[in-house]
Amino acid sequence: MNLAPIVLFVYNRLWHTQQTVEALQKNELANQSELFIYSDAPKNENAVNSVAEVREYIKSIDGFKKITIVERDKNWGLANSIIDGVTNIVNKYGKVVVLEDDLVTSPYFLRYMNDNLEIYKDEKSVASIHGYIYPIENLPNSFFIKGADCWGWATWKDRWSLFESDGQKLLDELLSRNLQREADFNNSYGFTKMLKNQIAGKNNSWAVRWYMSSFLKDMLTLYPGKSYVQNIGNDSSGTHCSTSDMYTINLNNSYIEEKIEIKEDSEAREKMELFFLSIKKNLFQKIVNKIRTLLS
Repeated sequence: MNLAPIVLFVYNRLWHTQQTVEALQKNELANQSELFIYSDAPKNENAVNSVAEVREYIKSIDGFKKITIVERDKNWGLANSIIDGVTNIVNKYGKVVVLEDDLVTSPYFLRYMNDNLEIYKDEKSVASIHGYIYPIENLPNSFFIKGADCWGWATWKDRWSLFESDGQKLLDELLSRNLQREADFNNSYGFTKMLKNQIAGKNNSWAVRWYMSSFLKDMLTLYPGKSYVQNIGNDSSGTHCSTSDMYTINLNNSYIEEKIEIKEDSEAREKMELFFLSIKKNLFQKIVNKIRTLLS
């Protein structure tokens, strides 16, 4: 099998980067895979030392077929760095596996990604393969959901070419087709608000634009029933991250190859909606409890 190159984006979080790399090194296909590491430059003086520590560490990495390090000479920011890096590598190799510096993977992550990149390479309605799934019980072994996602994923050159970087264009189409409710998982998750905030400069999310680009093209993403990725960045240490344990999962340490019918799984989608609603409820309860504490 012609394996997809891995693109890893790092910045100034040494411990997170180490956990991500060490888990990736334990993947059975790691030593057959090319690894490209994009290291963003410091945003300000406060980040100079921590970026230097990360850069020193990534130069010591081994265990892959080939390692290429791209050190940015200015701060690109996460969104611009990912858009540029993914575009460069996928255009050259035709496919790509994408990770950020806070995603710990199962030893079967690369097998899952590469097998499914091969299985669905000619299925133009499949936007991407995703490695993370929320802690939801009784999901099928794998399933499709409309849109795209961002916590450990893979795609092909022709699918990534549909990425629309102009958030306003995406929002205009979303509103003209009256698809906000569906895009927001029956109003359980605020993707539309996230897109509006990106347009307003309140966030710089590439991920919501990737999701909406795929969603508006009626494209699907393959998810595993049990997660091959654990996000360790929900500790307020990263861009757009807050402290939360709601997304914690047990990594999937098994893998069964299969090809499934290419259609959205309505039952899995409903379970995702219920999970999103549970997050809202949990957040609301935390706010209420905090107010009660302050008033007591």
